[in-house]
Amino acid sequence: MRRADVLGDPLRVLVVDDSALVREVLGGVLAGGRFDVAVAADPLIALQKIARARPDVIVLDLQMPRMDGLTFLRELMSRDPIPVVICSGHSAEPDVALRALDAGAVDIVSRPRLGVSQFLQESALLLVDTVRSAAHARVSRRLTAPPRHTADVVLPRASGGVVGGAERIIAVGASTGGTDALRALLVPLPEDVCGLVVVQHMPSPFTAAFARRLDQECRIEVREARHGDRVQIGCALLAPGDRHVVVVRDRGGYRIELSPGPLVSRHRPSVDVLFRSVAVAAGAHALGLLLTGMGDDGAAGMVELKQAGAATVAQNEASSVVFGMPKEAIRRGAVDRVLPLSGMAAHVAAWSAATR
Repeated sequence: MRRADVLGDPLRVLVVDDSALVREVLGGVLAGGRFDVAVAADPLIALQKIARARPDVIVLDLQMPRMDGLTFLRELMSRDPIPVVICSGHSAEPDVALRALDAGAVDIVSRPRLGVSQFLQESALLLVDTVRSAAHARVSRRLTAPPRHTADVVLPRASGGVVGGAERIIAVGASTGGTDALRALLVPLPEDVCGLVVVQHMPSPFTAAFARRLDQECRIEVREARHGDRVQIGCALLAPGDRHVVVVRDRGGYRIELSPGPLVSRHRPSVDVLFRSVAVAAGAHALGLLLTGMGDDGAAGMVELKQAGAATVAQNEASSVVFGMPKEAIRRGAVDRVLPLSGMAAHVAAWSAATR
């Protein structure tokens, strides 16, 4: 690690928090402690800033849009460990903060309910000391911290050959940057498009609201999936944030089953679980799309889709916020076509129309 303060240069600190007021206050406190401070409104912006100038310490909120702090922390510690100090409000659940420590965070400082102005008066010295100490902490990769399960723990592999249903179905997986990508994919789709089932890595409180927002913007119906829902033409079902979604064949069509199961590929819902279930239920009558995302969830499932005869498409690097999940699926030889996000909707509509 760069020991900037020993060499006489200021330590670089990156504050990641979705509140502009908090960023301003924390930035002022740390600048007063002779740190070189940068700020980011969410983890996606933070990733871009880390690529340009690697900080010595990250001060991280846990509750943020687009990607929660815990997911960002785990990915960071598995790839490029940087000392992280959690600075989150009392509204954050205590077990989430403890999981952050388990995932590799160096320390936790809290913002009192009285607000950031009171924080400035009471805790500036504590924050400066904590961040300076964190810069000298030895952090290592946490490759084995969370157990890494495959889709086997939710849906065993099919013992016989894949039969598949007669109806066509579209399965979509996305993670980092996926909220914008899904909007670009779903908004242009026609009302008679084949039924879609979507996994977007997102905490459970937000998936229903995200589905409602998409429903207002799209010509097709978009809603959070419920146990027992049928996959229907002109409808996209979004997996709830705390349940795996499994597609099963039912009376010539497809039905949704939700499972609380363990994390698969470090996620629940997992794209791998969705893709495997669609490979078994639909076989060659399926289209699998893997969009922007960090990690490799969906790559193994896309291999199974391709082996079952399904059509497979991945988002290209230039249009991906993070080219992790699509890249891994491409590397494994599971992708038929690589398309820019701008071409996804037209491809889906054409594939769907070919059935009629």
